[in-house]
Formats: sequence, C-alpha cells, structure tokens
Amino acid sequence: MAKRPVFVSVEKKPFVKEINVEFTYHSGFAISQKKKNVQSIHEEFLKMMPDKKVIEISTKSDEELGIRLSAFNLYDSKKRSVESLFQGSKVFKDKGPFHDIYSKNSYEAKKDERLKGDLVEFDFEGARYPILPRTFFYDWLYLNVLNQNDQQLKNAILRYNAFTDIEFNPVKSLNCQARSLAIYVSLCQTNLLEEALKNAQTFKEMVYQDNEIEVKERSLFDL
Repeated sequence: MAKRPVFVSVEKKPFVKEINVEFTYHSGFAISQKKKNVQSIHEEFLKMMPDKKVIEISTKSDEELGIRLSAFNLYDSKKRSVESLFQGSKVFKDKGPFHDIYSKNSYEAKKDERLKGDLVEFDFEGARYPILPRTFFYDWLYLNVLNQNDQQLKNAILRYNAFTDIEFNPVKSLNCQARSLAIYVSLCQTNLLEEALKNAQTFKEMVYQDNEIEVKERSLFDL
C-alpha cells in the first residue's frame, strides 16, 4: 500500500484541498506499473468523493490532455517548457541562475549537473522570486505558461476538479503540477484568474495563507 495526495479544486483560499489517499501500490519502473497505480489511486479516491472528476497530470496519464499538461510538455509562447523554465530560474547560494537551461528539453533541464546546492531564490525574466511560500514560484510559473496556451486546452481542463501526479511524492518533493492545476481551475471557476495573474505579488496574496510565509524553508535543489 502507498499514500499519495489528490489535489481538489475549492472555491476559496488557498483554492486547493489536498486529500491523502491510500491505495494498492504496484512497484516497478515500467510505464504499465505507473498506469496501474494511477488507476488504483483514482478508484480509491472516487470511493471517497464519487462526485469528483479526476485526471492524472503527467506523462503517465491515460488521457492525452493529462500528458499535454505535464510540466515536461506544457510550453510557453516561446516554446519553452515549464520544467526548463523552473530549473533554469533557480538561484543557489553561490551560483545561478542558469538561463541557458531554458532552451534545453525538459529531461536535460532536470538533470543539469549545475543544479545542486542551497536554493535561495528564483530569477525569471528580470524579476526575483522568494522561496516562500514553498510552491509560490512554481505555481505562478505554471499558471502563467498555461494561460499562454490555446483556449481549447484551457476549456478542456475545466471539465475536471481533482488532479493527481503519480510521480509526486510529498516526502521527497514540494512542487507538483497537479496542485498548480487545481489552483488554476479554482481561479477560473471563481472568475479570479485574470486578477490573480496581474502580478506575482497579487497572486501570492490571493492564493497563499499568511502563515506559509513564516515557515522555514528547506533546500529545494533536488526538486
């Protein structure tokens, strides 16, 4: 058995609810095993919340929409993936950012050997972003990139209100594309997306709880 979160859209701050679901875990690195785990967690989640529409957001998704919305496959107007932008924006205590990573594919970006050390902030398109709240920059980046995509894609995801990422383990990582997407859908449903994306400060104030800013951050170099 394993326990992983399902991220559910909600209509008030912080616009996402994390539901921990215990499910039968199929070990192994094969895609077929990953897909079995997706099916298993979805089945258990729907027993708890049968009224929800859930979708896997990763390259292991059975839905083409879920694959396309993976941070590895979601691109901005300059054809740069969310993953490459996130990795290339990292600033460590004694080095970075490495903006040349923006032009790399997602797999190369994530494995870049320079991305090790104590993460202190992010640097993206001339602006600096703090590492607190913990998922702030990643969520902000994901939502902005998604919003640059075609309306058909953005409308399609509004059919769902619960999201998983079978590769995400909260014990090892902080940022999750499924969480970001749950926030996006919530903001759309409450007609707050345009206001939230006016600027980063507005987004932070609208989405994150005040006490999140006071939490001592740990190193994110391997996330």
